[in-house]
Amino acid sequence: MTATAPALTGWDCHAHLFGPYARYPLAADRSYTPPEAPQADYAALLQRLGLGHGVLVHPSAYGTDLSLLLETLAERPAWRGVIVTRPGELPTLRGLRARGVRAARFSHRSGAGGNFAGSASLADLQALAPALADAGLHAELWTDTDALPAIADTIRALPLPVVIDHMGGFDLQAGPQAPGFQALRQLLAEGRVHVKLCVYRNLPGQALTPESGQAALPFLQALLQANPQQLLWGSDWPHLRVQPVPDAAALLQWLKHGVGDEARLRAILQDNPQRLYG
Repeated sequence: MTATAPALTGWDCHAHLFGPYARYPLAADRSYTPPEAPQADYAALLQRLGLGHGVLVHPSAYGTDLSLLLETLAERPAWRGVIVTRPGELPTLRGLRARGVRAARFSHRSGAGGNFAGSASLADLQALAPALADAGLHAELWTDTDALPAIADTIRALPLPVVIDHMGGFDLQAGPQAPGFQALRQLLAEGRVHVKLCVYRNLPGQALTPESGQAALPFLQALLQANPQQLLWGSDWPHLRVQPVPDAAALLQWLKHGVGDEARLRAILQDNPQRLYG
């Protein structure tokens, strides 16, 4: 008798799909044009990482067209989705949870780049928050530690859970004692936010090296000390607009090394995301 392989239970909580473009063309009004990254390639990545579940985040390059996300979720019941929408764009948010959707994503970023075309804003989040909560959905927010202190109380007042992307966009040079990162840590300690431990976009040149990975560990440790029960991990595959393209396996290994403790690692990769997305 052939032994049955154990079920894969871990979660990658941040990834994007693109294409095939013959079937799923990008929006005409977009900020970037990525190469195709189809669901079969992402499924192969999950298998290589030893994970069983993925969370797909609708990319701004698709504008208001959610067809790729929703059709993929129908084909992949172990995956979950995060939409992007603004007030008035969808007739209702009810029913999306039954289709595998768990959240809507919004952006509030500092700096000259600001938000991408096709993004939803913090004001959109405030307007949609009651309807999202009523539909059983949470909010995902792409922000950074320069912007976070000014909006911390706004986040506290929202009537639904909030997930902060990319470790809050911390400033490696400013260090974990910087006011912006401390604002993130306080929100996490209060249980007001979850935080995705996607690290590399905060590093010099956006490259994970032995040196930059070591320098980022104090930020990880500070979040672990604040509230390990609301931490998640995401690969951010297919690593858009970054050269060199990171290896998701190396990113996961950085997490495992930094967390160390098996119980906490299981919480981050399995228990916490299962509670939020399952």
